[in-house]
Amino acid sequence: MNLKKIILICPLDWGLGHATRCVPLIENFLAEGHQVLIGADKNRLAFLQQEFPTLKTVIIPGYEVTYNEKGSSLKLFYESIKFFNFIKEEHRFIDKIIEDNNIDLIVSDNRYGLYSDKIKSIIITHQLYVKAPLGEKIAHQKIEKLISNFDECWIPDTEENSNLSGDLSHLKLFKYPHKFIGVLSRFSSFPGAIFGFSKEQDRNLFQEYEFDIIAILSGPEPQRTVFEKLVLEQIEKNKLKAIVVRGLPLENEELRIENKELQVFNHLSTKKLYQYIQKSKVVVCRAGYSSIMDLAALNKKAILIPTPGQTEQEYLASYHLEQGNFYSQIQSEFDLKKGLVEVEKFMINQK
Repeated sequence: MNLKKIILICPLDWGLGHATRCVPLIENFLAEGHQVLIGADKNRLAFLQQEFPTLKTVIIPGYEVTYNEKGSSLKLFYESIKFFNFIKEEHRFIDKIIEDNNIDLIVSDNRYGLYSDKIKSIIITHQLYVKAPLGEKIAHQKIEKLISNFDECWIPDTEENSNLSGDLSHLKLFKYPHKFIGVLSRFSSFPGAIFGFSKEQDRNLFQEYEFDIIAILSGPEPQRTVFEKLVLEQIEKNKLKAIVVRGLPLENEELRIENKELQVFNHLSTKKLYQYIQKSKVVVCRAGYSSIMDLAALNKKAILIPTPGQTEQEYLASYHLEQGNFYSQIQSEFDLKKGLVEVEKFMINQK
């Protein structure tokens, strides 16, 4: 990509993960001298504006997915049908955004409607073979058809056996133009980032941990709030010294906590979050793929709690548990005391 371009980069709006993994891509595009236009809305837009305050932005409305408190897979299936209908809607307005901003290239992170016949369009996804509660084969065919609208597919993982996405990207050969671009983490430029595949060096920069855990919350409501309540209860019950990051960059009102051993933040900059992660012995978080890439990059011990009913997270939690990379529990059996014992047996860098 030698010629200087105006690049529109658009993350999916399910949680913050798709936005966070766009950070290294934006940094790379800027380093190459390209102009970057960020297309997002609400929390995703707020996060990327904090990371890149000088970049121009355009609001591209997202699809607000919700999960019920019971975490029904059937509910998620119905949401996915509505999501496919939304793809048609977002495709209708992308050409006007391209024309108004003289866009040369679209890089869409899992937003399947944001492609154009007028300019080169790239889709970023690790979900080539999705896990679905119903109609998985039909879902695979649908995904392939959607990806075929783009000129190229970038897969954020390695092609090797020691990969992070498992069947999601490696179930079988993928026939459309694609390339594996390696692990994407917003911490990739920080000291100690190793992407989880090096065995030679001990990169732990903080020998003395200040906190027992850091809990990083994310995802759609009401499950984000359900998980937050569980985490806070377990921290109090086990008298832990902890950090909780709520994943709410647009929230101004702080959560009032009387426990002096507990610090709660609505949101942290990438630099601050990195510092707190390194000062914490264990990370507690959802089993989202972007979170897993960050954990691998920093070689951190973690307890993964998949969002109930979100089949991809349930698969990733099970996959990394079997691989010996990260310990996991289901939300209904969340036991932080047990987790802090069991997590010592796991480490992605010990293979």
